[in-house]
Amino acid sequence: MTFDARCAVDSHVHVLDSRRFPFTNPDGYKPQANECGTPEELRVVLDAHGMTHALLVNPFAGYATDNRCMLDAIARSHGRYKGVALVGHDDDDRVLQGLSDGGVVGARFNTLFAGATSLKGAAGERLLRRVKDQGWFAQVYYQGDGLIELLPLLQTVGLPVVVDHCGCPDPERGLAQPGFQALLELGRSGGSVIKLSGVFRYSRQDWPYRDTEPYIAALIEAFTLEHCVWGSDWPFVRVPKRMDYGPVLALLAHWLPDERERRTVLWDAPARWFGFKESGHEVA
Repeated sequence: MTFDARCAVDSHVHVLDSRRFPFTNPDGYKPQANECGTPEELRVVLDAHGMTHALLVNPFAGYATDNRCMLDAIARSHGRYKGVALVGHDDDDRVLQGLSDGGVVGARFNTLFAGATSLKGAAGERLLRRVKDQGWFAQVYYQGDGLIELLPLLQTVGLPVVVDHCGCPDPERGLAQPGFQALLELGRSGGSVIKLSGVFRYSRQDWPYRDTEPYIAALIEAFTLEHCVWGSDWPFVRVPKRMDYGPVLALLAHWLPDERERRTVLWDAPARWFGFKESGHEVA
C-alpha cells in the first residue's frame, strides 16, 4: 500500500549501518544482520510506500548515545530526515547544540532496558531542563503503567512529550488499566503527541492485531488527530517473527479510512510537531 499525498512522514524509523558505523553499545541487544537497515535501504523503502520524510530515532540497540550513524543519514537526506537522539547525563550543552545543528529535534528516554539514560532524581530533571532549553521534545518509551512514574517529572519540567508505540498497554488488562488512563488524560490535556506505532510490540495476536484496536480508537479520541503521528518502526529490531513494511502501513488505512484524516496523521501533525517542510524529497 502507498499513500498519494504530496508529503507523508514515517515518524518512527531507525538506521543501523554496522559496516560504516560499527556497534558501540556492548551492553545492549546486538541487532542481527536481518534487523539492520542502511540509509540507502531506508530511502528505497520509503519511496516504495509513498513516504517523503522520516523521523529517525537513534536505537539503544547497537548505538545507545552514539548518534553518529543517525546524524550521517540526516546530513545526506537534503532535509528529508530529522532525528531523535539518545543523550546521557554527561552530555554538555556543546554536545546538545551539535545534535540540534545536525537535525535533532527531540531526545528519547527508554525505561525498558538496563543501561539506558535514567530520568530519576536530580540528574534526570537537569537533563530534561537542558533538553527543553534546546527546544526539543522528550520522547518516552515504556510499557504498561510506566507513564505514571514519569508524569510528575515531565509535567514539572513542562516540555512537549511524545509517547512511543501507543504507550504499550497490556491488552489483557483492558482500557481501565491505570497507565493507559493516565496516557488518555495526558492526551486530553494537550501539548503531547502519541505515536500510533509498534502495535505488534504489545498485541497478543497476529496481524492485523485486532486486540489493539480499542486502544487505538481511545488514543485518537483523547489526543485528537492533530496530536497523532504514525510510525513503522522499520527495520523492526528485536521482534520474534518476520515483519514487512506494507502490512504495518496498511493498518493505518484500517484505523483511519478517511483520506483527509490519514493526511493529518501522516503530514499535518508531524510537520507541525517535528518541523518538516515540503522540500527535501531526494536523498543523495
